[in-house]
Amino acid sequence: MFRTFIIAAAAALVAPVALVALVALVAPAASAQVTVIGGGIARDCYEAVKFSLGRANDTEELCTRALEVEALNISNKAATYTNRGVLRMRQGDYDAALKDYAAAKRIKPGTGATWLNEGAAYIFKKDYNSALVSLEKTIELNSEDIYAAYYNRAIAKEQTGDVQGAYYDFVKSKELNPDFAATDRQLARFTVTTN
Repeated sequence: MFRTFIIAAAAALVAPVALVALVALVAPAASAQVTVIGGGIARDCYEAVKFSLGRANDTEELCTRALEVEALNISNKAATYTNRGVLRMRQGDYDAALKDYAAAKRIKPGTGATWLNEGAAYIFKKDYNSALVSLEKTIELNSEDIYAAYYNRAIAKEQTGDVQGAYYDFVKSKELNPDFAATDRQLARFTVTTN
């Protein structure tokens, strides 16, 4: 006996969530950072982005200075690009954020946090197919905050018409992080019936 599942979602404005290794700040347009090990300007950049310290322009200058003048190892340089990208994404400068994520990926392509944020930037730009590519890579890399990758991928899938795929990704996000309230709000929009 086969059962057909019909999944329907009520339309809603959905804000993507970009969450990255070690830090998760959830808000309508959440952001996150990549930890920089050690001290120096790059660490100051990380903390300014993480805690939203100071004015955005000052923080961006701080991150840029870290990239230009500080002798950073590969991991910290990639993390600093990602952190500056997060800051730029918060300011709505998605193209500049995507350039920073691309630079971080060239330096250290296996960092799931960078791919996750890149996927969120594409969602903000309404480029859902590109978002799906980035989020698939995040999941493939088994990023630390993988529940956020499933959540964001659900958003992108729903926007491309894959409502059933979106539902199952929201379910997976809930399974991976039962305390993530945004997933509950999304799942409440769905009606699942069997035939």
